[in-house]
Amino acid sequence: MFYSRFIALSAQTPATIAIKCGKLIDVKNERVLDNQIVLIQDNRIVAVGANAQIPATAEVIDLSRATVLPGLIDTHTHMFLHDGDYNDQLLREQIAYRAIYATVTARKTLEAGITAIRDVETEGAMYADVALREAINNGVVPGPRMQAATRAIGITGGYSPYGFSPEVPMTYGAQIADGVEGVRLAVREQIKYGADLIKIYIDHRRGRNMVGDSLTGYPTFTFEETKAMVEEAAKAGIKVAAHVYTSGPAQTAINAGCISLEHGLYLDETTFRLMAQKGCYWVPTMIAYLRGLENSNSTPAARKMTEGTTQRHKATFQRALKIPGLKIAFGSDLTGEHGTNAREIEVMVRYGMTTMAAIKAATMVAAELLGWQNKIGSLEAGKLADVIAVSGNPLTDITELQRVKFVMKDGKVIKNIF
Repeated sequence: MFYSRFIALSAQTPATIAIKCGKLIDVKNERVLDNQIVLIQDNRIVAVGANAQIPATAEVIDLSRATVLPGLIDTHTHMFLHDGDYNDQLLREQIAYRAIYATVTARKTLEAGITAIRDVETEGAMYADVALREAINNGVVPGPRMQAATRAIGITGGYSPYGFSPEVPMTYGAQIADGVEGVRLAVREQIKYGADLIKIYIDHRRGRNMVGDSLTGYPTFTFEETKAMVEEAAKAGIKVAAHVYTSGPAQTAINAGCISLEHGLYLDETTFRLMAQKGCYWVPTMIAYLRGLENSNSTPAARKMTEGTTQRHKATFQRALKIPGLKIAFGSDLTGEHGTNAREIEVMVRYGMTTMAAIKAATMVAAELLGWQNKIGSLEAGKLADVIAVSGNPLTDITELQRVKFVMKDGKVIKNIF
């Protein structure tokens, strides 16, 4: 009798949630639809449409005075960094402390409507991002869906911290590896310990001295080293993201097969055209540098340098918008003020991207970069139920995405202040 009852219960139709949407942004078809219904069973969308039939037993969520859209996807985050001195975080704070801090950061990020992220290295916190990812997946702590890059990889003399005595045993913010076999070993190790992607520093400043402004980097890995890392990662179905500022190293990364370029402050038209040709994504992370202008503790010299850098970054972004087929994805690169990620989307629009393109950069394009385009990034039947809502229309006021009032991840309501 118990067995029969168990079979009957397990065969029951899962509970249904019906979201009544005043407006729904259909990012796939680049349109806004009125009075739509999103039906959800368990953690998946089963139907979207004006005529979707709401079962009598469904739980109804009334967002009829709101604009509904897919959860946002930030493809460049650092859960384990916060405002404050970088060297203190790396050398003084325990990894356990930084992990506790990261759980708070993850919750803030999710409640801001960011339902998925690429965390592109822990900056010295080793493999703690893998632990955070698993804690989120297992429901131990709230947070976005997460891809972890673990430690990142840089060359000897090519990553922070700088300026310490050579007699001091040093912990670096990235794993240091040199030569083809050395970088292969580093990639294998990071995959062994749970990496979902590999992050490399294809250029970086070296030592105490700056080059022009502090964000201009020297080339680091050779083409052979970079190609070896891409090939090694590909064996496990993993992609490589490259931190880069300048065009020469960027072209090394593109030609070696890196999936994305991060930052790219000074990239030229030739590089962007090569990216479009090769299908390489760009994650510009402009708000990270603009935050430097807001820092009241900046020296006059640092502020002048930052102003010049951000103006060049703006020009680079506007140059990129003119390149047909170039794929630009949303990434904030926040190292503090976590939960304000969507300011980056506002900057993208301010610098010339259309509001619909900016929303797509934070949903469909970002999902493609993560390789999750069949799971998230749009509100369609069969996809996971990651849904957000705002009061106004972000197509007429993109800052609405900084005031997300409803968040659903995986079919579960995280926040609803309507």
